[in-house]
Amino acid sequence: MDIKAVQTTYARWAPVYDKTFGVLTKGGRRKAVGYINEGSGSVLEVGVGTGLSLERYKPDLEVTGIDFSADMLEKAQKKVRKQNLHHVVALRQMDARSLDFPDNTFDTIAAMHVLSVVPDPEQVMSEIARVCKPGGKVVVTNHFVRTKGVLAALERISAPFANQLGWHSDFRIETVLGGTELALEQRQTLPPLGMMTFLVLRKTSKP
Repeated sequence: MDIKAVQTTYARWAPVYDKTFGVLTKGGRRKAVGYINEGSGSVLEVGVGTGLSLERYKPDLEVTGIDFSADMLEKAQKKVRKQNLHHVVALRQMDARSLDFPDNTFDTIAAMHVLSVVPDPEQVMSEIARVCKPGGKVVVTNHFVRTKGVLAALERISAPFANQLGWHSDFRIETVLGGTELALEQRQTLPPLGMMTFLVLRKTSKP
């Protein structure tokens, strides 16, 4: 996907996202935020979208959300105001390929159902690793391509339509696990039908 396609597609999805993809990804978001709530400190949510996860973070965390889509962010900002989510310290429009934060800024980084959406996911993962503190955690939930079965065939068929659909159906887990700074600590498939995968990675490099 190119960045213009992301902007156009998610402007179209924004009005109905919560009741469509939001429903399908609910379990993954709960799992990720539940894990993050066991920790403390600063959290960056990359691809915060319409802010579906924001109310689930515990109040003593300091949560920053970024997204490229202004339409999605507008909905997230409305949620923050309406629900008085004081733990959300900032919502910013930003390209995840070039995060406007210093090195080693955040204790935890969440990337929920976003890595198969962005252009250059390898670069996004590199930026996530850069702004994560040494010893900090990167929590990922995402759909990854299957290698066999009926669903695998459907994923291959839909792959050429990534720009229209808004995500890569053939996204490979090696794209997330290929970096050198992040070590895999947890991997778990999630319902329904194991469509989503939950990952926890730890930044191993020193400042």
